[in-house]
Amino acid sequence: MKTLAGVVAVLLTVGVSAFAQTPADTGRLLVTVVDQTGGVIPNAKVTVTAQDGAANGQAIAPAMTSGAGIAAVEKLAPGRYTIQAEFPGFETATVRDVRVRTGDVKRTVTLPIKKVAEDVTVGRDKQSSALDPQGNAFSTVLTREQIAALPDDPDEMEQALKAMAPPGAQIRVDGFTGGKLPPKSQIRSIRLPRMDQIAAQNHGGLNGLLFIDILTQPGNGPLRGSLDFTFRDDALNARNPFTPVKGDEGLRQGGFSLNGSIVPNKSSFSLQIQGANQHDSTNLLAALPDGTVAAPIRRPIDRSNVYARFDQAIRKDHMARFTFTRTGSTSENLGVGAYDLPERAYSSTSTDSQFRMVENGPVGRRFFSESRLQLHWTDLSSASAVELPTVRVLDSFTRGGAQQAGGRTTIEFEAASDLDYVRGRHSMRTGVLVEGGRYRSDERVNYLGTYTFTSLAAFDLGVPASFTRRIGDPTIEYTNLQAGLYAQDDYRIFKSLLLSYGLRYEAQTLIADPLNFSPRVTVSWSPFKSGRTTFRAGYGRFTDWLGLSTYEQTLRVDGFHQQEINIIDPSYPNPGIAGTTPPTNRYLLDPSLVLPESWLANAGVDQTIGSLRLSAAYAMRRGSSLLRGRNLNAPVDGVRPDPDFSNIIDVLGDAAQRGWSAMFSATFIKLNWHQTFLAGSYVLSSQETNTTGAFSPPPNGDDLGSEWGPMVPRHRAAATISTQPIRDLTIGANFRAQSGSPYNVTTGFDTNNDGLFTDRPVGVGRNTLLTASQWDLGLRVAYAIGFGPKPPAAGGGGPQAVVVTMGGGGISGGFSGGGANDHRFRVELYASAQNVTNHNNYVGYSGVLTSTFFRQPTNVFNPRKIELGLRFGF
Repeated sequence: MKTLAGVVAVLLTVGVSAFAQTPADTGRLLVTVVDQTGGVIPNAKVTVTAQDGAANGQAIAPAMTSGAGIAAVEKLAPGRYTIQAEFPGFETATVRDVRVRTGDVKRTVTLPIKKVAEDVTVGRDKQSSALDPQGNAFSTVLTREQIAALPDDPDEMEQALKAMAPPGAQIRVDGFTGGKLPPKSQIRSIRLPRMDQIAAQNHGGLNGLLFIDILTQPGNGPLRGSLDFTFRDDALNARNPFTPVKGDEGLRQGGFSLNGSIVPNKSSFSLQIQGANQHDSTNLLAALPDGTVAAPIRRPIDRSNVYARFDQAIRKDHMARFTFTRTGSTSENLGVGAYDLPERAYSSTSTDSQFRMVENGPVGRRFFSESRLQLHWTDLSSASAVELPTVRVLDSFTRGGAQQAGGRTTIEFEAASDLDYVRGRHSMRTGVLVEGGRYRSDERVNYLGTYTFTSLAAFDLGVPASFTRRIGDPTIEYTNLQAGLYAQDDYRIFKSLLLSYGLRYEAQTLIADPLNFSPRVTVSWSPFKSGRTTFRAGYGRFTDWLGLSTYEQTLRVDGFHQQEINIIDPSYPNPGIAGTTPPTNRYLLDPSLVLPESWLANAGVDQTIGSLRLSAAYAMRRGSSLLRGRNLNAPVDGVRPDPDFSNIIDVLGDAAQRGWSAMFSATFIKLNWHQTFLAGSYVLSSQETNTTGAFSPPPNGDDLGSEWGPMVPRHRAAATISTQPIRDLTIGANFRAQSGSPYNVTTGFDTNNDGLFTDRPVGVGRNTLLTASQWDLGLRVAYAIGFGPKPPAAGGGGPQAVVVTMGGGGISGGFSGGGANDHRFRVELYASAQNVTNHNNYVGYSGVLTSTFFRQPTNVFNPRKIELGLRFGF
């Protein structure tokens, strides 16, 4: 930690020393970038070019707007300049003949929603822009029209975004990972990745650097708000084909939002409150001794969300942003469905709160700093509906109590600071990230014991194969700290060639592995002056954190703190251990454990043809030091080496993963033609690993060579389209498809007497079976009605605004005259459908040879659901 403190001190010292007042004989240009509603746009790029006078020939580095939407360009010689402002999803705006004299000169530039227009002149070199790591190459940016077509429910919106993005993509909100999505009305733009960027600033892991970046918007402008209501009922939904009757499902969700300026151009706020009463259905399909039972199971959920944001300008070009989010939910009938009978139900109550603070802005002429702090605290408790031992017949039925009790409390933090420096051909960034938390859990599971039968025939005979039970004190408490330091540089060798290179260091207190340096390098090439063709290739090393659930298992079930009894061939219904303490399982971390690591190499090409963008990318990854279990006390000729214990599972880091993927994508954006947006992708991949988890030892002893098996579907495709066939009527559709997913075959018996039912048939590899392929289509139709006068001008007083108009009705561009968005009040009616064709996507396949359902599906994913909604904006 002394090293981290030293780096932070150096960054602050450099930043402060770089700050200097503008000399008396030069000028400072303060450019505020806003959207058409008057809301400021943070992180927009502002390029200032000298036109004549003493300024002609002066090299001026691009500047980024602060959280207040202001970019400061200092030490400008008197003369005329051209200002260009750009931000993904908006049109680039160019303002010419801006005269700079000594002192401060202020200009406001308004960026319209992106569309094609003849009167916009792009001043920045296109060939150079194509190499920008933060540019549009190899990514897709959704603007507000496309975001409006996403589901309103945050959980469903997260699923939709991940379905549209490459596999393994993580969601990042304003630079923060983890936590809940903000309300849809607070989202400014969403960037979907199409090719990961190997940047030293990002923590990696085996999923790579695939981020769905979400930027929220401040509440600047006049006071605005909305009321919304969403309705869903089982009368509009489809029946699960595995149940004889339709399940009872419904949703009643309402929300209120309000945002606006408190002091124009200085402080603003946003507030949204949402509540939902929901009950969905899952299906029960179980094989009992007297026949098969199938029925829908009702699962009620009550949820509330509060989102608040406050933006405050600290100085003219620095902004501080504060957000608070709290989500509370109560769920019932969890744990029921599939093979689990209704008595297995348990309830769960949770609260999830997070506070975020961001401060950013320029430091002097060439530096830009951003600091982030997040506090995240959660509380979860569970309770079983009945308190009974569990009886489990493998992939046939499970009855008895859920054996869920106690809860979990966490307090986590994330602190980060980044410093950017631009000089000549170099754009450098250095920073530090520190994450940690305190965790306390008294979660109790399997405290009454579980009998496992291999088949219905064994259950009829009353002959269980094993009895397991956890006893002892389940309470654990621990802390975790993990940190990363990095430095990187984007070096423009030529106008057409950019070299990005960096080094990252990471460490975690849970593992004694202090030396983790990750070099990374990327080369980008734009060979033509048009900037329409970009090639990119990269190579880098990544490390991942030790999962907290793995650490908790070894802390809780260590054979002493809490014991896990495992009896082979017990008597039934009494396991026959009265008056004795049988040997127990224990779990431990191997002392040689290091952070999991991987190496990634990728290459791709991005081509723009008019309004069409095409991309192709290939990536190859190798992972090592992955976690898997080794049984140190496996029976030898039926005898345990250590008679005081049953299984001793040692978590090792000697497993591996390998794979490659080829991705092809296309994006068509023509918003001046019926607001049309179309994007699609296809991924062909092969990924395999020789581990099934930290606590899963190979069933055939300790031979990892025979454990290689596939992990993911080989083919995956997704597409989305949004268009306005007539004014104010928006139609959006999302399509998803994938080939079969691999799953494992097991005998249903514990042949090696280790108490684990993972034995495979002789000569059968892991994950050799495939499910059926899947596809579904989602649809959303919305119609907006506007009435009342035009909205008041945004932003209040302040500097004169330079507005670049695009023709048509505001953000409903592409039509002549006004639209719903040109009125003070707006009503939107919408209907959305998930899996509108009700295609049966079968899931829940059984791979147990002794099961009645062997190689058969037991459920379908996402039967058709239809929602109706209304939103009133003012």
